[in-house]
Order: sequence, then C-alpha cells, then structure tokens
Amino acid sequence: MSTDVQHLLLGAAAVVVLVVLITKFKLHPFLALTLSALGLGLAAGIAPGATVEHFQDGFGDALASSGPTIGLGTLLGGILLGSGGADRIATVFIGARPVKWIPTAITAAALLIGMPHLFDVSFVMLVPLVYAVAKRTGSHLLYVGLPMAAGLYVSHGLLPPHPSPTLAVSAYDANTGLTIMYGLLIGIPLAIVTGPLLTKFASRWFGPAPDLDRGPVPQADPAPDNQRRPVSFALALITVLLPPGLMLIGTLGTSNTAEGTLPYYFFEACDSSVLSLLAAVVFAFFALGVRSGFGLGQLQKMAGKGLGPVGAIVLILGAGGGLKAMLTATGIDKIISDYAVDWSVPPLLLAWLVAALLRICLGSATVATAAATGIVAPLLTAYPGVSPELMVLATASGAVMLSHVNDSGFWLFKEYFQLSVSQTFRTWTLMLSLQSLLSLGGVLLLSTFVGG
Repeated sequence: MSTDVQHLLLGAAAVVVLVVLITKFKLHPFLALTLSALGLGLAAGIAPGATVEHFQDGFGDALASSGPTIGLGTLLGGILLGSGGADRIATVFIGARPVKWIPTAITAAALLIGMPHLFDVSFVMLVPLVYAVAKRTGSHLLYVGLPMAAGLYVSHGLLPPHPSPTLAVSAYDANTGLTIMYGLLIGIPLAIVTGPLLTKFASRWFGPAPDLDRGPVPQADPAPDNQRRPVSFALALITVLLPPGLMLIGTLGTSNTAEGTLPYYFFEACDSSVLSLLAAVVFAFFALGVRSGFGLGQLQKMAGKGLGPVGAIVLILGAGGGLKAMLTATGIDKIISDYAVDWSVPPLLLAWLVAALLRICLGSATVATAAATGIVAPLLTAYPGVSPELMVLATASGAVMLSHVNDSGFWLFKEYFQLSVSQTFRTWTLMLSLQSLLSLGGVLLLSTFVGG
C-alpha cells in the first residue's frame, strides 16, 4: 500500500473517530476534535511535540481571523437585544398588519435581527413575541413561529459574523464583503421561499394548535438608569445594517480605486470585518445605549450576557483549525489536491456533500463546517477558478442539512412550540433541508457568473 493511500485512510479514520466520539461516546465536540487531530498526527508518525505544535498553530490560525469577528458580532447583538433595539425592529415590522402578511413580516424582521447574533439567543428572545402575535391574531403558533425560525436560520447559516460562515471564510481565505453580498443574493429569496411560502404550504401538517397560555412569559427589557427617549427604530436598523453595508462598500471601493491612494485605504478599512463590526459596536453603544439612558454598567452586562454562549463555539472553531492544520502537516491536503483534478464531482457540490454528511452525523453545523473545511479546502488549489466565497456558502449550506434529533436546534424548536417529534420533522427539519438544497442551487447558479 502506497504512502499516499495510507495517509488518506488515516484522514478518513480521523473523521470516523470524530463522529464516533461525538455520537456514541457523547464527548464535547472540542474534546473530540482535539483527540481526532492529535491522534491523526501521532498515527502518521509525527513526533508528539511536533504534533501538539501543529495543533496549536492551527488553533491560533483559525481564531486569528474568526475570533475577533465572532466576538464583536456577539457584542453587537448583545447590545441590540439588551437595549430593546431588536424588539423595536420586530414590533415595527409586524405592527397591526393583516394576518396574511404576518409570516412575511416576521421573516424579514428575523432575518435582520439574526444577522449580528447567535441563532439560539435570537430565537429565545423572539419566542415570546411569536406567542403574543399568535394570540393577538388568533393564528396557529407555527404560522408565526416557522417563518421566524426560517429568517433567523438564513442569517445563521449563510452570513458572517455567524460562526459557520465566518470559519469557512477564514479557511478558504475568502472576502467577507463578497461573501455577505453573495449570501444576501441567495438568502433573501431563500427566506421568502422557506418563510412565508413554506408556511402556507406546510400549514396542513401543523397539527393541533398548541396552548398559547403555556408559552414563555416575555422578559422585560432592562429599564434605563436614566430614561431619556425610547430606542429609535431607524437607529436600531442602522446598527444591524452598518457592518454588512460598510463591508460591501469596502469590497466595491477597493476593486475600483488604485492601491496606495487615500480612498483605497479608506475602502480597505471598510472591507475589514473587524473594523466594520467595531464601528457598529461603538455606534450601538451610543445610539442605542447612552442615547436611551442606559448606564455603563448596564451596557457592560448586555455585552457580557451576549458573550456567554460564545466560549464553547470559539473552542470548537479553534480545534477545527487544529484538525485542518494536522491534515496539512501529514500531507493529506496535498494528496487530496493532487487527486482532485481527476474527480468528476464539482468542488462546490463536493463541499456541500461533505458538510451535509458531517452535519447529519454530528448534529452541529459549526462542528460540521470545522471538519468539512479541513477536508475540502485543498480543492481551491486544484481548482483555482472556483470562487472561495462560493465555497464558503456551499460548505455552510451543507452544514444546515437535515437537522434531526442530534441537533440542539431541533429540540429547541420542538419544546418552545410544544410539538411532537413527528411535527418537528414535518416543519423544522423540512424547512432546514429545503434551505440547504435551495442554497446549493443558488450557489451553483451564481458559479456560472462568478469566477475565482
């Protein structure tokens, strides 16, 4: 057996071990990724000290770009939620519109609110509003809840600064602004189809209406220390749109100005995800916080509460980078790259397939993306004409495929909306599977116009 084949088998074994450790032995994904990566290095004959060093280097490289982006995005979301800005956006979008427009309105609101914050946090924050709207309009709870989840998950699955697409941007060395632009081109039609349109189609499977009196009690936003004025809808909307807007301006500006000029440096700063998010955080601090009378202590608590759930995600992203580095250290990435030129499977489709398979096995979109990027990133060298931004979206799309009982989001949706397992499969699982497949279709369609 040749050395190349041995190394490929070792790489495949590392992925299998990862799946078994998470699914059968219920290890935390960070620990499972770490053990798989270190085990791969040792099995390939790398000295223990060098194995650990490769893992640490990969861990640091993965977080060097994705860590600050995710952290600042979470801070921004924390201020948006804690100050009442997100609730203000949702209230204005929904308002007193006719019942038939409620799914469309809440999908749009959820898409915006979900852009800067983690899915679980935004979901829990919006659930009381879903119950209130369903009770006020006499609608089935899922008539409001399903399009809300669809809007949130489009942002979570496709758009930085969410963990999965942010990690993929780093792994493929993609442009964040272009990724957001392509993600919105796919995501907006996707939200329409899987939000209001799917809700209308799937309403026949909703089943008995849940008891709206059993819903969670809305949590009151913290009262400002010194009430000055209510949170402005316009300022809340600017806060959400500022980071993607700046990055899109930066991407377009740098491609149309000469390097070394003052305008180029300005656009280059706008194109930075870190600087754009930092500008939005500072803006939100004053426009949503200080302007409304929140004290510095209250704003600090908002930011701290938002950062709470990020710790485990950051560790998973880092360990995924460690596994990717081990694939490089063992030469597996080069072997994949050399063999890839003879494969008949297009790299975008392969990236989706690998991420989808890992998602189905592991349950976590973040872990699936972390493992998948290490496997398929070498394809970019074998196919230099492939857009790295589309590789990001293909991988991230695959990582939301077929959510089922091993995904925490499945149970979150089931329990909050009082559903049976079969109802959850007919709504939540159907919605995400459709998002994944339609996203892949959008990526393949864009690839006919976009090159590397």
